[in-house]
Amino acid sequence: MKIEILGTGCAKCNELEMKVKQAVAQSGKFVQIEKVSDLQKIMGYGVMSTPGLVIDGKVVSTGKVLSVDEIISMMG
Repeated sequence: MKIEILGTGCAKCNELEMKVKQAVAQSGKFVQIEKVSDLQKIMGYGVMSTPGLVIDGKVVSTGKVLSVDEIISMMG
């Protein structure tokens, strides 16, 4: 599984990254986490408001910080 956090380094983006790491730790799954700050790549996903969350190439959230529980449920 690969999770990408789309954001340019704003406070919300950093908060989402921390919560993703917590969710992965709690889930016990092997997950590759990648931070994407390149605006061209972010726009390539069609994301206009950050932070964005992409799981296995699919955009699952934009413009908000999810809770750890929400992230875990999206991971399946």
